[in-house]
Amino acid sequence: MSKILTHLDESGNARMVDVGGKAETARKAVASGRIAISPDALAAIRAGDAPKGDVLAAARIAGIMAAKKTAELIPLCHPLALDTVTIDFDFEADGIRATATAALTGRTGVEMEAMTATSIALLTIYDMAKALDKAMVIGEVRLIAKDGGKSGAWRADA
Repeated sequence: MSKILTHLDESGNARMVDVGGKAETARKAVASGRIAISPDALAAIRAGDAPKGDVLAAARIAGIMAAKKTAELIPLCHPLALDTVTIDFDFEADGIRATATAALTGRTGVEMEAMTATSIALLTIYDMAKALDKAMVIGEVRLIAKDGGKSGAWRADA
């Protein structure tokens, strides 16, 4: 079975997918990633004692702003009128996990917006805490779940 590459035209040139004929449906995506942090830096972030201030508040705002700018960052993404973007943080033994949820009613999905929000939230944690730990490692950014659209619901394997 041959796979149709939706971002290429008949001549093989890159193009934005035409979603004009698609029905508007409720769509939601959840993405997650983590940043590994030294114990001292993690303790400072948890206590709110980082030199640049409230690390997670800044990271949350940056992630939300990034989700709204996804089409400016990723060339073939559609600009979307997002209904909501949320970012949650969970402290782990050696780091912080960021989970972003993006949702809208529209003609195309919000997976890239959720992953962009997660990535930028993690980069902001790095920026806000780099005076405490320059060896932080960002990783595991991935789609966790998506709902809506023609393909319906999808969940990542655990």
